[in-house]
Amino acid sequence: MRILTGTANSDHYFFKFIPQSIDAFGSTVLVEGCDPDHSITWVHAWTVNDGIITQVREYFNTSLTVTRLDNSNNNNCPSSDLSSIAATRHCPSLWESSLPNRVGKSVPGLVLAL
Repeated sequence: MRILTGTANSDHYFFKFIPQSIDAFGSTVLVEGCDPDHSITWVHAWTVNDGIITQVREYFNTSLTVTRLDNSNNNNCPSSDLSSIAATRHCPSLWESSLPNRVGKSVPGLVLAL
């Protein structure tokens, strides 16, 4: 929290938020960057409505894959039943983080469904 708010008083806690890529998918904007000096990669997923960031999700040292769940062809499946949608459809990858391999360590993977 101190790093994000700028109140950290030690260089030990300082790392760089320098974007390497910015991509948008509808109202979701993905920003990816890394700080190789501290072996950190990060992805921010911003939800933007009317030009205002209304939600921020951030992932550190995680390989992120973004996919889209489309419920338009499955009217019998309520939108809250995502497991049924995923089981009956192939969910193509829209975007994959590219920086985790630059920090030289294994990181967990995560899927973000839009």
